[in-house]
Amino acid sequence: MTYITASKLYDYIQCPHRIWRDANGPQEEKIDETNPFVELLWEKGVKHEEKIVSQLGDFLDLSEGTHEERFAKTTEAMKSKASLIYQGVLICENMLGIPDLLKKLPDDTYMPVDIKSGMGFEGVDEETGEEGKPKKHYAVQLCLYNDLLKKLGFCTHNNGVVIDIHGEHVEYDLVALMGPRSKKSWWEFYEEIKKHVDFLLNNQHTNKPAMAGICKLCPWYNSCKGWCEETKDLTNVFYLGRSNRDKLNEDLLIESLDEFVDLDIEEAMKQKENEKKSGNKDFLYRIGKDSLAKAVCRANILCRTKKPVLYGTLDFPKVSHELFFDIEDDPTQDFVYLHGVYERSANGEKFIHFTAKEITDDSEKRIWQDFWNYINTLPPDDFAVYYYAHHEKTTYKRLQKRYPDVITLEEVENFYDNPNVIDLYSVIQKQTDWPVGSYSLKALATYLKFKWRDKTPSGALSIQWFNEYLETKDESIMKRILEYNEDDCKATMILKDALEKL
Repeated sequence: MTYITASKLYDYIQCPHRIWRDANGPQEEKIDETNPFVELLWEKGVKHEEKIVSQLGDFLDLSEGTHEERFAKTTEAMKSKASLIYQGVLICENMLGIPDLLKKLPDDTYMPVDIKSGMGFEGVDEETGEEGKPKKHYAVQLCLYNDLLKKLGFCTHNNGVVIDIHGEHVEYDLVALMGPRSKKSWWEFYEEIKKHVDFLLNNQHTNKPAMAGICKLCPWYNSCKGWCEETKDLTNVFYLGRSNRDKLNEDLLIESLDEFVDLDIEEAMKQKENEKKSGNKDFLYRIGKDSLAKAVCRANILCRTKKPVLYGTLDFPKVSHELFFDIEDDPTQDFVYLHGVYERSANGEKFIHFTAKEITDDSEKRIWQDFWNYINTLPPDDFAVYYYAHHEKTTYKRLQKRYPDVITLEEVENFYDNPNVIDLYSVIQKQTDWPVGSYSLKALATYLKFKWRDKTPSGALSIQWFNEYLETKDESIMKRILEYNEDDCKATMILKDALEKL
């Protein structure tokens, strides 16, 4: 039997199509080799779990044996009122769950506990006091374990616990509403997803691939990309997305880009209004006239005109020094290990970097101080900084909180508020369109014929390389990291120059 498991529920939340493709897709098209960054995340998760488990004290370890053997031992242990069970197995009907811990409560029922290498809640903001909210993939996994415990007669409550990256015990109320505006509880959300997963696993329902940013880490990436290109799927259009694609497929019966570019937008909006009057509020839900027109315009540029378009005019600053800036950081350790700048001036071009070679606060602080020392050597009001997307800005605010003696928050904010410090991604999004399906730096620079020296350029892989360097101190690995960052900075320069020529 193919069981519904916690990992399958997680996969469905990440990508609703992944479940069907894993179970029923063309297996010869699946990439066998695990993505190195995904492997790194697994390793980090395992190390975090080992650390937490080492602090637990006495527990019953049921991590060895077949699922059936472990299930028998787990049920026997719960009947015997074992206080804490590690890696027990729960099986009932078409469901199988392996919670990291099963903790006995005072009433002799059991609480599922999962050890996670991320924050327990999402959207937590210590500065504003925002407490955050449950993560979908954590909630549904705890629901599965809770469901199994209830069906097996070892649970009556509706709760689960996550032990997060900081060792905090975060309790999840599994029958609470998903949010202040939601009418659906976490349990109802879980039941809905469980049903979809069951149908997809058993090939009773199929759905379509889609192109999204997260796809590049998936072993089906090339397979799904090929399908989307071959069928001229609507998710080839930048920012259109899976949910809007599905609504356009269902409500307007538009399947391909060839049909989409000829869409009569006014007629579609009239149809939406008529459907709304007849009581159908779901027709083209959350698709308005402006967003639809923008998507059709992008589809036309992608399929027909095949040339980038500039809306309005651009006026980049005329300065003596231009800096093209990119950082590299490891979110699994909340550590910034490289600040890279490609500098262009009358004296020529050069790559400048400030790099940590060990993971310590002193090392992270030192290279950040060195970056600001470099900035302070530049002629005031006669330099411009170009970066791509808000990651650098949000990371620098976080670093300021960590090392307030390096620079004040006001100075960081003034730096980014300076009109000469420019987020090119914001410019790209607001004032241009391109004949590509992604507006990432790599997609646009590649369209402009720029080539990275590395055969597999990737920010995620840079993190994996850095962790490998920390273990081996192999300078050829550090050279690879620096070349990749330099090429990212150069790509930003190529893009800025191309924008000026539009």
